[in-house]
Amino acid sequence: MKQTTFASAAWDKKGKVTRRERFLGEMDRVVPWGAILALIEPHYPKAGNGTQPLPMERMLRIYFMQQWFNLSDPAMEDALYDSESMRRFAGVELVEDAIPDETTILRFRHLLERHQLTQQVFNLVRGLLEQKRLLLKSGTIVDATIIEAPPSTKNEAKARDPQMKQSKKGPNWHFGMKAHVGTDLNGLVHTLVTTHAAASEFNQLPKLLHGQERELYGDQAYWSEFHRVAARERGIRYRVNRRPNPGRPLSEYQRRLNRLRSATRARGEHAFHVVKSLWGFTKVRYRGLAKNTARLFTMFALANLYLVRRRLLAT
Repeated sequence: MKQTTFASAAWDKKGKVTRRERFLGEMDRVVPWGAILALIEPHYPKAGNGTQPLPMERMLRIYFMQQWFNLSDPAMEDALYDSESMRRFAGVELVEDAIPDETTILRFRHLLERHQLTQQVFNLVRGLLEQKRLLLKSGTIVDATIIEAPPSTKNEAKARDPQMKQSKKGPNWHFGMKAHVGTDLNGLVHTLVTTHAAASEFNQLPKLLHGQERELYGDQAYWSEFHRVAARERGIRYRVNRRPNPGRPLSEYQRRLNRLRSATRARGEHAFHVVKSLWGFTKVRYRGLAKNTARLFTMFALANLYLVRRRLLAT
């Protein structure tokens, strides 16, 4: 039995459940810990005669908290010392347990990246939600968002990240990467593709479909008359917002139709709101697409669970 510290005992009597504590409690109950740990276990270091690895579940919980609170490896280590709610979520007691340092946290992240485990976690969560009939395949909404990257060349390499590109959105220029997603009609992500920010959204469309759609929604960037005809021949209702041609503005009927379609299409941005607005992933933390893509797979898997957490808790 673990020895309880004075700080831990005082926490038990504080009389108020904080928002962070409530959030961690909800996510603790909806994350499929056993299934995810089974994915990681074959790749995780085994105990031997040398330095003993820290418990795998503790490291996974710390990794997830990094995503939820947008913390670097050093900041995550500091947070474990500062926050009792985070220590409890990770299963750490200051008196008895070693808090992993930033290097240990980094090595666990690298292990997930090296073996493409975050994509496997995303697929696992998607399959779980499909089994529970929370993620449906009747329709797909396609959308994309830009994740900014540092444009400065004041770094060791004296250059921008070569895998990031510049793109114009409205009157503003953005340097970074794009996350392209296909979601169901409720906004749960079933497919993720990443590119540099200058990549065409239209060209990514075929990669975002699972092939069983009966409806397809998207903004004007995805409009194609050829695709509309092809979708009709396959029995798919093509609900992509129509784009005006040069010199031929949309009719009032077409604009009204676009507005009606946008009411459904907007649900595809729910996961973006969670990942970018609630969890703070608006700028890349690492150089290159691979590491940031690995992080996005984790974040969209967790965002899916977050979006349906109350329905999962009710079952």
